[in-house]
Amino acid sequence: MHNRIKDYNKTKQACYLGFVTQAIVANFTPLLFLAFHREYKIPIASLALIPAVFYIVQLITDLLCAKFKDIDYRKSIIASEITAALGLAGLAFLPGMFHDPMVGILICVSVYAVGSGLIEVLCSPIIEACPFPNKEGMMSLLHSFYCWGAVGVIVGSTLFFTLFGLENWRILACLWALLPLYNIFNFATCPIEPIVQDSEGMSMSQLLGNRTFWLFLILMVAAGASESSMAQWTSAFAEASLGVDKAIGDLAGPCGFAFCMGLGRMWYGKKGQKLDLSAYMTGAGILCFVTYLTASLSPIPLVAFAGCMISGLAVGIMWPGSISLTSARMPGGGTALFALLALAGDMGGTLGPSLVGVGTQAGNNNIQSGLLAASVFPVILVICLICIRRVRKSKE
Repeated sequence: MHNRIKDYNKTKQACYLGFVTQAIVANFTPLLFLAFHREYKIPIASLALIPAVFYIVQLITDLLCAKFKDIDYRKSIIASEITAALGLAGLAFLPGMFHDPMVGILICVSVYAVGSGLIEVLCSPIIEACPFPNKEGMMSLLHSFYCWGAVGVIVGSTLFFTLFGLENWRILACLWALLPLYNIFNFATCPIEPIVQDSEGMSMSQLLGNRTFWLFLILMVAAGASESSMAQWTSAFAEASLGVDKAIGDLAGPCGFAFCMGLGRMWYGKKGQKLDLSAYMTGAGILCFVTYLTASLSPIPLVAFAGCMISGLAVGIMWPGSISLTSARMPGGGTALFALLALAGDMGGTLGPSLVGVGTQAGNNNIQSGLLAASVFPVILVICLICIRRVRKSKE
């Protein structure tokens, strides 16, 4: 009888480490841009290909997952950890094997981007299928581990480079690869329940034929854009407005933002069961809009930077909250639902920072002009939430 008791805490820990793995693969390689430039003589402008390839491969992975209703969750999530570990460790060896080192780097980035995409699509439904109380809080807590992973990889890597020198980056790449390797064992042995019973999940065409689902997709695009517009530009913003160097800009910008976002998610994870998620997200959207305006319009650099950090608290609930709202309203969605939501979030994650870039260029290289353009995304999020509430009331 004893061996029938399932330890879902082990599942929870495996998914937490899955999100930490995703944070490592998303945030580690950009910290090596200077090393790649020095060692391999790769022009700085060419290094922009690295995040572009990462997000494109991740989007393709999301899309492929959406096409298949019946995914073997255990095999797929173990594959995510294997590809993440291979991609990270490969960075230490593969670039040197090619005449053009950039080819080796992009192969590694593509391999671990597959892992990142699978983690994003699968960890949320794995947690959703576990018999935990307070699912919304659990989802928010799960996604906070991406933030703690981002803080950990930026602080840990900066510390390593300070102590041992940037030239030893290959050792660190192999060290970070140990975490997904360890997590293979966790996912191989933890209980994993199906999100819906075999073959009962909705197909991609069924979901896309549902008008209400499109509202949730736009909500997810707005959530992804609200989060990543600020996340990807805070380092440059800190350097430009506060006049600090890149190392401090990285720590104060992305690291500070990720820390605030993690706090927001953790707080909702612990206390959120007493709150109405939709109303809470609406309040967060309004606060996010105010912080974007503060960051983009304040003439005082420290006040503008404080706006960047507080926006981290505001956007924390948006991504996990959008997933929780959608899965609660469409319980038969299955894997395709989570994959399409991840795809929409990633599209927002690409669209948001691009709009900041365009706005910055239009404003004579003023990042504040770019952030002002991106303030449209929290407004879209709030409008979507109001529409979703109206649709629900009309059906009651």
